[in-house]
Amino acid sequence: MIRGAVAALALGLVACGAAMSAALAQAPPLPAGARAEAVPVAGIPGWAKDDHRIALDIFARGCMTDPPLRASVPTPEVLELICARARLLTRKARPDRETARRFFEQNFSFWRIRPAAAETGFMTGYFEPEFEGSLTRSAAFPTPLYGRPADLVTRQPGDDWPGIEPGLSAARQTARGLVPFPDRAAIEAGALDGQKLEILWMRDPVDRFVLQVQGSGRIRLPDGRVTRLVYSGRNGQAYTSLGRALSERENIPPAEMTMDKLIARLKADAGFARDLIALNRSFVFFARRDDLPPNSGPIGGAGLPLTPLRSIAIDRTVWPYGLPAWIDATIPDGQGGSERLSRLMIAQDTGSAILGPARVDLFVGSGAAAGHRAGLIRHNFDFTVLWPRNPRP
Repeated sequence: MIRGAVAALALGLVACGAAMSAALAQAPPLPAGARAEAVPVAGIPGWAKDDHRIALDIFARGCMTDPPLRASVPTPEVLELICARARLLTRKARPDRETARRFFEQNFSFWRIRPAAAETGFMTGYFEPEFEGSLTRSAAFPTPLYGRPADLVTRQPGDDWPGIEPGLSAARQTARGLVPFPDRAAIEAGALDGQKLEILWMRDPVDRFVLQVQGSGRIRLPDGRVTRLVYSGRNGQAYTSLGRALSERENIPPAEMTMDKLIARLKADAGFARDLIALNRSFVFFARRDDLPPNSGPIGGAGLPLTPLRSIAIDRTVWPYGLPAWIDATIPDGQGGSERLSRLMIAQDTGSAILGPARVDLFVGSGAAAGHRAGLIRHNFDFTVLWPRNPRP
């Protein structure tokens, strides 16, 4: 019976695919002021040169897990249908480059996204860091990393929390109801003490801060083993960019402020680091995932592994996970030069600072070299969303 159902689904999807090739193109919904301009695929520089098989392989793994690590706007049903078609297309053998390219051209319409106050989007970079750590506390590893508290409640789209500020994305469940969760300063002062939430220990608060900003990481233990960390929630308090704060405090032009410079300044003065980090009231919790293969990417907000220079983080209140998008930008190569990046990406992650319809964070990779390059990326770019075509009624 199951095999018959799968076969029937396959036939139905193939027939649907033929109909969708002539489908109506409908613009994606956008916040007030933002614009979506239809563009012909022939007008996208570099489109024909990209290897669309890479994006198709990622897309075929699914739009997101159920549930994802961080909820986004609902996935359109037609996007789920196209994901299913991609799985069927790649199930037996990898399609050739032309077939992969035509798959996206036939199932999506192309829309260049213009934010309300600009003509281009803005892109930053992020990475999966690796630090030394320990499963036990010691003088060398005194800084705790916490798992998700049992009383932490994450606000879901549409939740109405009377008495809780609309800007708070999480709260603490108490006998009296929901209350704001402690901020970073309160947590570092002992608000979580005694709950046995410590999952490992790090060298200093700066390492922990970098890990929390990136949202995932690898910890190398004293015996040589590596444990992986994935995002498990945040306290819901507002995120503050420490790079921007340091630029303002020390009159450093924003264009010259990199993650490397920020970390070096924090590492040089523990007291200064403590005070500056405290400005960021947001605090991220993690879970250990020792089952993840060493060569796989970190897990993004969609609950799926990320692929370097193919996965992006988007504003989850605007875009659904799994959405393909075309990126056209010139970014630093991390070695003193630059690289033209014109390729198809898949939206698989999100972030507290990633806000707006044309704001993305590019996953660069894992390790120190990826971190150096990611910290250099603060660039305008052309952002073209591939929006699923609606089949004809």
